[in-house]
Amino acid sequence: MRTIFIAMLLGGMLAGCTNNDKQTTNNDMKQELELTQEWDKVFPLSEKVNHKKVTFKTQYGLTLAADLYAPLNPPEGGKMAALAVSGPFGAVKEQSSGLYAMKMAERGFVALAFDPSYTGESSGEPRRTASPDINTEDFMAAVDFLSKQDNVDAEKIGIIGICGWGGIALNAAAADTRIKATVASTMYDMTRVSGNDYNDAFDVEEARHKNRENLSKQRLADPNAMAGGVLDTVPPQAPRFVHDYYDYYKTPRGYHPRSGNSNDGWRVIGTQAYANSRFLYYINEIRSAVLVIHGADAHSRYFGEAAYHYMVEGRAEGYKFVGETNPNPENKQLLIIPDASHCDLYDGGYEEKAGQGQPKNMIPWDTLAAFFTKNLK
Repeated sequence: MRTIFIAMLLGGMLAGCTNNDKQTTNNDMKQELELTQEWDKVFPLSEKVNHKKVTFKTQYGLTLAADLYAPLNPPEGGKMAALAVSGPFGAVKEQSSGLYAMKMAERGFVALAFDPSYTGESSGEPRRTASPDINTEDFMAAVDFLSKQDNVDAEKIGIIGICGWGGIALNAAAADTRIKATVASTMYDMTRVSGNDYNDAFDVEEARHKNRENLSKQRLADPNAMAGGVLDTVPPQAPRFVHDYYDYYKTPRGYHPRSGNSNDGWRVIGTQAYANSRFLYYINEIRSAVLVIHGADAHSRYFGEAAYHYMVEGRAEGYKFVGETNPNPENKQLLIIPDASHCDLYDGGYEEKAGQGQPKNMIPWDTLAAFFTKNLK
C-alpha cells in the first residue's frame, strides 16, 4: 500500500504521458518524432524572441524534443550564452520550462526547453519511466546540443531545473564541468522523497524494505500499472500543495494534454531506481555557480535549503553522509521568495480576479538573468 500511497502523493510532480505523447515504438527508438508544429504552450509567445522546434540525441540512443528560444535581435557577429531548461518532473516543455526558457531569451540568452526521455514529444518506451542516470544524461545531452549551435558560446552554458528537475540539475552540474552556472527553482530531491517520502516520514529501514517488497511484486503483477497524476477533485482537507498542484495542472492556467501531471500519472515502478539513489552526494564538490530559489511558503522548501547547506557546508539535516567543504562556497546562493508557494515558481503565481487567474510575477526573472550574466563569462 505504501508504494501506491507514495505514487499518488507524488502525483503533483511524478507523472508520465498520455496516449497523445506515445510517439515511438519498441524497436530502437531512433525513428523520427512527430512534433506538433502549431503553438500549443500554456503561455503566449513573446514578440521579443524567435522560436523553433528541434531534436537531439542522448548517449542512450533516445531522441529528445525541444523548443529553442533566442532573442529576436541578437548581438551582431557575437555568440551568446545559452541555457538548458527542464521540469517540473512529469511536466512538459509546453508548461513551466518553456516559460522559463522564453523569459531568459527575452533577456538575451539562447534557451532550450526540452521534454525528458520517455515523456512529452521525446522518445522512449515504455512511457511513464524515469531513471536518475538517464535524466541526468538528458541535461548533459542538452548541453551537447547547445554547444554545437552557431550562435552559442560553448564556454557560456548554464542550466535551469524546476521542481524535481532542480535536483537533477544539481546532479548534472556535479557531473559535467561544462555547466558553468545552475539554477534550481522550487526544487525537489526526487531521490530523497522517493526513498523516504515527504519530510522523511518513512526514513527507517523497515519502511524502505516494505516499499522495495511492494515494488518487486508489482514488476511481476503488472509492470504497467499506473498511479499518481494530479487529482481531478481535491478534498477541502487536503494539504495546500495538493490544491496548488490542481490549480496549476488541472485548470487552463497550466493544463496540457501531453503532461502526465495534468492527466493519468506515472507507472508505479517507473521511478523505482530513484528510491535507491541519492542525488546530493557530490554536489558539495560543484565548483561552478549555483542559485537555489524557493518559496517561503513552499512545502518543498526543505529540499532546497538542504541542498544549499550541503553544497556550502558539506552536511545538511536529513542526510547521513558528511562531505568536504565546497571549494567555492562564495558562488552558492539561496534565495527565498516571500509569500510564494511551490507552484508559484512554476509560472509566477496566480491570483483570482473576477474569476480569472492573473499572474503575480513572483519569479525574479531579472535576478536569474543577472546571475547567469555574472557567471557565464
